[in-house]
Amino acid sequence: MSAAEGPVLLMADDRASSFTRYAARQRAERLVLLRFEETRGDLAEDYLRETAHLPAFWIRRGAPLEEEARRYLAWAERLPERPTRFCNPSEPRQETAQRFAALAGLPHLTERQVRWVRDKAAMKDRFRALGLRTAAYARVRTPADVVGFAALHGFPVVLKPVDSFACVDTFLLHGPAQLRAVDLASRAWMVEEYLGGTEWEACALVLGGEVLAVWPSAMPCRPLDIVGGAMNANISVGSGPGPGVDTAALVRRVVAGMGIDHGYIHLEFFEIAGEAYAGEVGVRLAGCEITANHGLAYGFDVFGATLDVYLGRRPALVYGRRRCVGDLLLPLPRSGTVRRVTSREELLALPGVVDAVVRVAPGDRATARRASHNASGHVHIEGVSVAEVENRMRQVGEAFSIEVVPDAAEAAAPTA
Repeated sequence: MSAAEGPVLLMADDRASSFTRYAARQRAERLVLLRFEETRGDLAEDYLRETAHLPAFWIRRGAPLEEEARRYLAWAERLPERPTRFCNPSEPRQETAQRFAALAGLPHLTERQVRWVRDKAAMKDRFRALGLRTAAYARVRTPADVVGFAALHGFPVVLKPVDSFACVDTFLLHGPAQLRAVDLASRAWMVEEYLGGTEWEACALVLGGEVLAVWPSAMPCRPLDIVGGAMNANISVGSGPGPGVDTAALVRRVVAGMGIDHGYIHLEFFEIAGEAYAGEVGVRLAGCEITANHGLAYGFDVFGATLDVYLGRRPALVYGRRRCVGDLLLPLPRSGTVRRVTSREELLALPGVVDAVVRVAPGDRATARRASHNASGHVHIEGVSVAEVENRMRQVGEAFSIEVVPDAAEAAAPTA
């Protein structure tokens, strides 16, 4: 079936990504975008121009979702063909997007499923109910709650909002003094035992409740170390040694236990003494460029296969060459004006680099965030093993440089 045939897909779109750009190119005649007025500032003007050929429905800020769904249904009647399938690639939009899809009569996650994949405490409750090992955890409201948890399990502990993503507002606490910087009254929080071992990721495609494929990824550095400045990278293990646990069985248990019918699954877990400890799961595409890594590592159209499962059709998972491929996120050290940055051409000349994207240029205004996806661009790097890819990543990291002048320094600089 060609991209110009089959169901029309409504896709939630709150930020530009490799996946949304792919869908906009490949399914231009069968794609409708669902956008959110509250995230308008996250959509760059060049991306809006790039996708201007697609019909887009905007959910208004503050409007009742029931009203917006009725407005959407009337709007969709004027399209050449109404969407009958739905895809939400966004983690922070899960609650709104899935509820909207339900109101619009489209395939969606239930309210309970959304809670399992968004509320990290409810998620771990579900993992435990499924017989999976997890870190010890507890919901907390006061510093005393955190200190009491640490008295049982020891410092360090991980403190996070139950609805966080990309390590936003997630902290590794080594003692009670660090709690002074956290407003526990601002939102719902939880605390977790800090686990050792090796942290892994696994992505999967699901259709009709069946897990069609599982692709593990290695992480040279943990996400909490990344937000502290460590190398920001993921490596799809298409060849060589991967996790020492049955990753596919772990994914199947989560998918069955949460009743997931179809979609892209992203699971994080720890391997400790040969046992798997479930960390977190998302029913949406993986962050950063992890999904693209899998396509490059296994030699197939991973974005096309992902669209297939959201369209309700079984993808042809025919792999080509097998290798390890990772994405290295290029640093963005601070907010300000970019003075100098290593070019794409320079990066492509380095050993193992198969693709590179540099999102900023001299003269651009860049905004840094404390998040695991904070970056000035990314590089895809290949190798025969995780170790070789990681070594090449460190070489790229040494070769890359960026100079960002903070706004205050810019204002204080003498004029010519």
